[in-house]
Amino acid sequence: MILLSHQKRLTSFWLGRACVFCSYRKTFVTARGYVKCARCGKQKSLKRLRRELEIICAFVEQRPALQVSVEMKIGYQSVAKVFKDIRELLFYQAELEGKKLSGTVEMDESYFGGKRKGKRGRGAAGKKVVFGILERGGRVYTKVVYTLTAENLMDIIKKKTRKGSVFCTDTFKSYNSLKQYGKHLTVNHSKTMVDKNNHNHINGIEGFWSYAKHKMYNYHGVSKANFGLYLKEMEYRYNHRKENILEPILKLYFGYVSY
Repeated sequence: MILLSHQKRLTSFWLGRACVFCSYRKTFVTARGYVKCARCGKQKSLKRLRRELEIICAFVEQRPALQVSVEMKIGYQSVAKVFKDIRELLFYQAELEGKKLSGTVEMDESYFGGKRKGKRGRGAAGKKVVFGILERGGRVYTKVVYTLTAENLMDIIKKKTRKGSVFCTDTFKSYNSLKQYGKHLTVNHSKTMVDKNNHNHINGIEGFWSYAKHKMYNYHGVSKANFGLYLKEMEYRYNHRKENILEPILKLYFGYVSY
């Protein structure tokens, strides 16, 4: 489905008719078999280009790197490198797109990874702690945190939200100072998911946690070292969930500009 929606552009790249670096449609083959652009002068092995395009399409489809390496009959490290390069690009792109959220804003923390045994939720050992902010009907912003103090969370909130917004949270004490920054509504999750008095809830951000964990589960394990990259990938995919992200990923990876 992804390939069909971008068939014309992918075919041009695949056959070496268009430059992947600037999208110019005039190229020629060098003596060593590389495709060279007549405008920007950049060149690339056509064989390597075709392989990278296949891997990028597999990334967009969220196929695990090991599965792709087996199907394409190439080394796992070759696939994993392209996947990691894309995730690094998406990490910075997500940060660049992260304008201040406003309106009705939901906030919550979640815990990823670690062993299931023992204490769960706040204070659980061996897990990555993530703080999330979601603008209802809009975007989400996430950040790995190492402490859930009021000072740390408020620092992030002030940088990523507009003062005067309506802030929806649970009753965690670190959110108590929010009333000085905007209207603060709370819901006591030990009693209900939606407050009967003010109809407050944080179902939106909790829905994102479910979305992110489900998609990460399909990767069959995420290393602690690269967790931040996977998290921002999920943020980017969520914020662009109504779009086909193949085109922007091609632009980021190859650095070309459509005309």
